[in-house]
Amino acid sequence: MFKDRYSRWMYEWETRLTMRDQNRVVRPLEWGFEWIEPFLEAHGFAAAVPTPEQVRDPAQAEAAMVRINELLIRHSDQFFGYARPTDFRLEERHPELYPTNVRPETLARDAALKQQAAEGKIPKAQYLRFTSPERTPYPQNDLVNARWYPAPEHKDPNRPRQAIVVLPQWNADAFSHNALCAIFNRMGISALRLSKPYHDIRRPVELERSDYAVSANIGRTLSACRQAVVDIRCCIDWLEEQGYQDFGVLGTSLGSCYTFLASTHDARIKVNAFNHASTAFGDVAWAGQSTRHVRAGLEEAGLTQDRLRALWSSISPCSYYDKIASAEAGGPQKRVLVVYAEYDLTFPKEYSLMVVKSFREAGLNFEARVLPCGHYTTGETPYQYIDGWYLGSFVYRAFKALRKERAGRRGAAVAPVPEAAEELVNR
Repeated sequence: MFKDRYSRWMYEWETRLTMRDQNRVVRPLEWGFEWIEPFLEAHGFAAAVPTPEQVRDPAQAEAAMVRINELLIRHSDQFFGYARPTDFRLEERHPELYPTNVRPETLARDAALKQQAAEGKIPKAQYLRFTSPERTPYPQNDLVNARWYPAPEHKDPNRPRQAIVVLPQWNADAFSHNALCAIFNRMGISALRLSKPYHDIRRPVELERSDYAVSANIGRTLSACRQAVVDIRCCIDWLEEQGYQDFGVLGTSLGSCYTFLASTHDARIKVNAFNHASTAFGDVAWAGQSTRHVRAGLEEAGLTQDRLRALWSSISPCSYYDKIASAEAGGPQKRVLVVYAEYDLTFPKEYSLMVVKSFREAGLNFEARVLPCGHYTTGETPYQYIDGWYLGSFVYRAFKALRKERAGRRGAAVAPVPEAAEELVNR
């Protein structure tokens, strides 16, 4: 009886939280071929681009987009590949909130932070900036932004330098997950808190929310995902230039999709914390409460969940389980944490359980943790502390294990030669 009452209470609370924001916009279906066409033409796939006549016919346009997704999956190393940026730089500025809702308390906090910054009461922070390899019509979106949290230099000169790239949830403000980065610093791990495409300082001026990251524009959503993945990988490039040796990613909700795709296509990423994980991009967009406005626009055009799943299959983690499993064969395994919520109405639990099952079947080195709450309630007390413990303890243990592995390899390399073998060598 208690469990039933708790479930009802949690679902009601979760629903209230998802209904707070009234600035979600229902947008009509757009195929958005123009967003993916530059990649196709640049990589020799121009034949996949539909003709104007085909685009005007809904059935032919949908079939063309499905074929493009199938092509992108087959050539995902190119789709999520990139040219390394040449304009990495650090800049300093006062942190800003960049809220995505218009609730009075949020706007008041934003105004207070701006006032404190103007009065010099908030210290400046460092941000990594560079031009994203995936270009869009929005210059502010293409200038990547990642707040830099460097860990103090360790007193042991042989300790490997370790860093993690952190991506918060969809529509996160610029302060979300900053506390996690500070915690990682105390573990001796540096952190880059990456602003996802169309988020905070990268958000186009006409938007209140980060709607262009996930929307009823099929091609733009593909482009946003590709941009996020290559931006993560570029952050790893910069960290390598700074002398870092071990790398991890942490992503929440939409961020977990982006980080999974980045890790699948980048062997350097060994520590992976997927906070709220799911399978097919289209399933979550269709079934989740947070994307009901996206679904509304798609439903008006007559789409179904199965058809949407195919239209976004190239950005769905489940399309790459075999790839990440084959990448593990014969090499050091990635360490993976999967966190999901028992009462999640945004990433429904059934899809998270599919992730766990698929990871187990793929033989990945992973552990799963279950939160006794929902998606939005994860950010509420006490659940935010439970989630923080799961994430923080995993990241600490995973990076510690990497250090031990590296020390073991170093020790093996300098191990003394046995006396008998030494005689043979010296003959």
